[in-house]
Amino acid sequence: MDSIMSIELEKLLDENERNYWKVTGKKMLKHWRLYLLFLPLFLTFLLWRYFPIYGLLNAFQVDVGAENIPVSQRAFAGLYNFRLLMFGSNSADFWVAFRNTFVLSFYGLLFGFPVPIILALFFNEVKNDVVRSGFQVLTYLPRFISMVIITSILTLLLQSKTPGTDTPGVVANFLANIGIISRENAEAGILGITRYFRPIFIISGIWENAGYASIVFFAAVVMIPKSRYEAATIDGANKWAQIRYIVLPGMASTIMIMLVLRIGELLNVGFEKVLLLQQANYAETNIISTFVLRMAGIYGGGRGNQALASAADLIAALLSMVLVLGSNFVVKRITKVSVY
Repeated sequence: MDSIMSIELEKLLDENERNYWKVTGKKMLKHWRLYLLFLPLFLTFLLWRYFPIYGLLNAFQVDVGAENIPVSQRAFAGLYNFRLLMFGSNSADFWVAFRNTFVLSFYGLLFGFPVPIILALFFNEVKNDVVRSGFQVLTYLPRFISMVIITSILTLLLQSKTPGTDTPGVVANFLANIGIISRENAEAGILGITRYFRPIFIISGIWENAGYASIVFFAAVVMIPKSRYEAATIDGANKWAQIRYIVLPGMASTIMIMLVLRIGELLNVGFEKVLLLQQANYAETNIISTFVLRMAGIYGGGRGNQALASAADLIAALLSMVLVLGSNFVVKRITKVSVY
């Protein structure tokens, strides 16, 4: 009997294997509307994520204008560009850009990651749907404002002198009045002062992204069964106890996954905001993305070197991948939760 069943099973598997593409084709034709909706996303990833991978070959080639490189080696130079970036003539600028990028992202993660969680807990405690929706819209709004507008607002609030007056921007003047910064620094414009750039960048980034990031955490809070709150209330647990023993454990898996993804972006600071806030303050604003643009000659003058720019970008991407894999491994070993 067992042999007969095994033979029939093998025949069924063979038949399914032979008809796999036929059955798949019929399913695709039946659900063609869903695949049509999927097509724009597929083309976006194909054109903007996969095709540009071909450009990584530049990182292993020597730029045509490079000096002291034999012509026979200009087609393929191996790891020459990487050695030049990390240990050669460009190493000083590269490591400064690497340090600034990591420091900005690390402080943004340290101070900014808990804020969306706190907002989600706050939204969960607001029982009036209209009031909660109003607060949520207000916190989401900065995410949908153009980066040019956001940096323009920051510049006006922190500028040296308000047009038509003898006083600095509103925020700069307020900080000077309460003694956080000196009057001289306020009148000179704190955006151009090195030690103030990082706090401005990080605080404005938290304001811009915290509300939008809280959506995921609030969804995790909403998914917690109401029966747990009822049982905790019967046991005499107050709000703080419910948050500690019910809400936060219920959010733990989401928090760990989002933390792993956020760690993977430690070396991925966008250049738009940095360039728009840059006021001859290169000591703190020289990050990997702006370093790549200058190396490529896109801004800052000069011919540029596409090979070195590609190598720098590839190093940042590889380190980001290592950070994601490492953080995911650690989180999986500790909490049994992982991205994959």
